[in-house]
Amino acid sequence: MRRAFTLVEIAVTVGVVALLVGVLLPGLRAASALARTTACTSNLRQIAVACESYVASNGAMPAAVLYFRDGGTVRTVAWDFEQRAGEWGPGPLWSYSGGAMAVQQCPDFEGPSTFGADPYTGYNYNTSYLGHEGTYPTVADDGTALDGWATARRGTPPTAIARPSSTAVFGDGGWRGGANKFMRAPSAAAEGDVPLVCAGTQAFRHWGGCSCCAYLDGHVAQATEPRRSPAMNDQLARWVTGYPDNGFLSEDDAAYGGP
Repeated sequence: MRRAFTLVEIAVTVGVVALLVGVLLPGLRAASALARTTACTSNLRQIAVACESYVASNGAMPAAVLYFRDGGTVRTVAWDFEQRAGEWGPGPLWSYSGGAMAVQQCPDFEGPSTFGADPYTGYNYNTSYLGHEGTYPTVADDGTALDGWATARRGTPPTAIARPSSTAVFGDGGWRGGANKFMRAPSAAAEGDVPLVCAGTQAFRHWGGCSCCAYLDGHVAQATEPRRSPAMNDQLARWVTGYPDNGFLSEDDAAYGGP
């Protein structure tokens, strides 16, 4: 006669399976998180290579953001995407990355862009020191319309950066509201706006609490310790930056190309 399993045997089998799942699941989660971190590192390396190609062809770093009058509306040209009247298109680096716009999406960031209608988001670009930053179109005293490069604050040429191996160019952008695309240095020396700077921090969202960054010399590395700006009070740290999930790479501007 064929003997059926007893309740005790079934309970033991279920217990063993549950134990094995409990042992293996953290390892599977860790492996999946590590794979996403590796994919993020690869994305940033491709963006950095695209930036190097852009510099080689144009003789300067790409602008972080410029605003142009376009008929009755404003066309926004950022380093990653161009937008006009709610419609988006590829930005300056797109043609230098083989048309692979998906590399501009961090695999560990889930959420909409906090700057317009970007289809891919999660990374930011050193705007305090390297990227040229324009303002909205305005009118000069003589009535001349000013936009684009005419209103831009120019970034530092890469050849003038003293420490390229420790100067971040692209990285995991994050603040309390989600992702950001403009990396800011903590002193606010370029912007003169501490709250704005506190929203331009890095996200320490990857496995083990690390943040991936691509540096001016081409290498990609991980930062593990979010820093606060000396100008940041507790309210800004909590309600704007979302510290310690997000933070600066250094307490001064050294990690951004500053003195």
